[in-house]
Amino acid sequence: MASGRRIDPRRLDVRSFAAEGATLDGEWALGDLARLASAVEPGSIGDAPPIAWHVLGARARLDGAGASDALVVAARAALSMQCQRCLQPVEVPLHVDRRFFFVEGEDSAAALDLEADDDVLALQPAFDLRALIEDELLLSLPLIPRHEVCPEPLPLPLADEDEEAAKVLPFAGLAALRKRSAPRS
Repeated sequence: MASGRRIDPRRLDVRSFAAEGATLDGEWALGDLARLASAVEPGSIGDAPPIAWHVLGARARLDGAGASDALVVAARAALSMQCQRCLQPVEVPLHVDRRFFFVEGEDSAAALDLEADDDVLALQPAFDLRALIEDELLLSLPLIPRHEVCPEPLPLPLADEDEEAAKVLPFAGLAALRKRSAPRS
């Protein structure tokens, strides 16, 4: 933190934080971020390492808006999720390194966001940094969590005795039913 005062990441004054070039960092327990916690393997929340984050405030040039307030956000987490191949827990590292610009008004933010490489958000009097970091971590979750190489062998194809059952045609029963219920002349 750049100054001696306490800064609440849930009610951040982005304008003064950026003007001071302040920094802020900390750790949150996974259980404190309910939406992110809902994505992990059940029972692993208490054992999860804390989510580490760091934020730097700055004034930077944004095309179309000139010098604007900005936050450079970095966050790291390691989550236990379910591998979609073997259904066993898999450790998923998450990394967020982004810059966000802040401008007056939702309309200006939306218009500038379309053109900018970085995200552009509307300036708010009390910005919830924790919600932003949770959003970014959620966006960095893999669509299909899986091991590079699963620790246990995957189930083998059907055994010989089940092969005959697997060869049954799914619509054969429907065709037979149709023949039985057809009107007779």
